[in-house]
Amino acid sequence: MASTVWKGYVSFGLVTVPIRLYVAARDEHISFNQVHEVCGTRIKQQLFCPHCERVVERKELVKGYPLDKERNLIFKEEELKALAPESSSTMEIVQFVDLEDIDPIYYETSYYSVPEEAGRRPYALLLQTMKESKLAAIAKVTLHSRERIVVLRPYGNGLALHTIYYPNEVRAVAEYGQPTEVKLQEQEVKLAEQFAEALKKPFHPEQFKDEYEARVLELIESRAEGHAEPSATPQRKLAPVIDLMDALKKSLDQREKVAAGAEEKKPPQRAVAAKKRKAG
Repeated sequence: MASTVWKGYVSFGLVTVPIRLYVAARDEHISFNQVHEVCGTRIKQQLFCPHCERVVERKELVKGYPLDKERNLIFKEEELKALAPESSSTMEIVQFVDLEDIDPIYYETSYYSVPEEAGRRPYALLLQTMKESKLAAIAKVTLHSRERIVVLRPYGNGLALHTIYYPNEVRAVAEYGQPTEVKLQEQEVKLAEQFAEALKKPFHPEQFKDEYEARVLELIESRAEGHAEPSATPQRKLAPVIDLMDALKKSLDQREKVAAGAEEKKPPQRAVAAKKRKAG
């Protein structure tokens, strides 16, 4: 059963909706332990105080704000909890917006919102209103001891929630997006558009797999069973493009050959129909 991340109320006007939040997506990857190579034992990390010159336990720890390299202001957990905003239990919708107005660079973490039994009717009202109006909602909520700005949007038969970065958290990189005096040839643009069009297809996320993770898992299983280990994947060596037109033409030619090969592998329509009749 999924764990509740947050429990409280969504409010818009005088209407309140009791909901729970659940994590919608999280990073998954193979993890390794830090092991002492000499004996194969997993190591333990300890908390060490250089001033007292001893290992300390977690119960001895408090929060400290650094004033400089040597000094910290000490705060107790109770002091910080007393400052918790109202949004720790209530998620207030402050405005509605067109979803396309929100630049994707602001999105951070995704959650599913699920109504409590008493909130199903107002939840359905909010969902239908936002669906028909094609709107998203901006709200405030405290998650993990921090007040966040979030976006609520219709997703499937419910409301998905996304935390978003504050403007000061979106980094500015001086080198990014600098205007250049590069002049592209019309033929280059047409070839690039033609190549992009050849690769265009509907987005189906299930078709994408983490190939590196699969190879790591294969290596783990092979070594655990004492079998010969799979060979390493050869890495392509890429060099800067010298002749852009030539590179585009070759790319398009290769793409057309791949598409033609895939078409040849398709079974004839008659064979497919016969197979369906036989299965029926």
